[in-house]
Amino acid sequence: MSLDSFVKASRPLPQPVCTSRSIQDRESTFVATLFRASSLAAAHAIAKHVKNVLHAANSASHEMMAYRIMALKAGCTGLNGPDDFEVKAGSEDDGEKYGGGRILKVMQREGVLDAVVIVSRWFGGTLLGPVRFTHIENCTQDELEGYIERLQTLDQSLAERRATLAGDSSTPNTSKSQDYSTLLTTLDVAKARRLVKARESAIRSLEALLNDKRKDAQSTVAVTKP
Repeated sequence: MSLDSFVKASRPLPQPVCTSRSIQDRESTFVATLFRASSLAAAHAIAKHVKNVLHAANSASHEMMAYRIMALKAGCTGLNGPDDFEVKAGSEDDGEKYGGGRILKVMQREGVLDAVVIVSRWFGGTLLGPVRFTHIENCTQDELEGYIERLQTLDQSLAERRATLAGDSSTPNTSKSQDYSTLLTTLDVAKARRLVKARESAIRSLEALLNDKRKDAQSTVAVTKP
């Protein structure tokens, strides 16, 4: 097989769903990356890809990983419904003892399925002690919550602009804010992105209406002046 045919026949490279902000402590750096994974083989292949390709030029000291995958039970076909499936979960520390378990703990708490999370640590030369586990958990949680925080901020902005457009000077009622928790459990990042774009578009439309309203008000004032 030629190189060209090999490249064309190769599967697409794994694409991260999202990446956390980096956490730095005494010259050590922690970053979490989340990928979709539908099998144990896929989870391990992604871990190798991160280590040998994404971080080839700047190798991490540890590439901790954890996965949770909904898989068929042995001897089942899936035709009998949910009872044919089971959650397969696991983790690897890559030299950072208990690190993978901390990642898995966050995934279990958030109900994340069909995914693998890899937390990369670049050791800075100073032993951090137990606080390193906090950094590992925070990295994992951070990447799962980023989209939720963005949507909540946009919802607040929308509420404020709608209140202004309606002539209501009181504080917008945000007590019935939308529940985006399912985006965490389903990892529906595509939906999250669509929601973000929709909110941003709505805000632009409201801003245009507010600008028109301000211009009309200014015109009215100018006409009524003696």
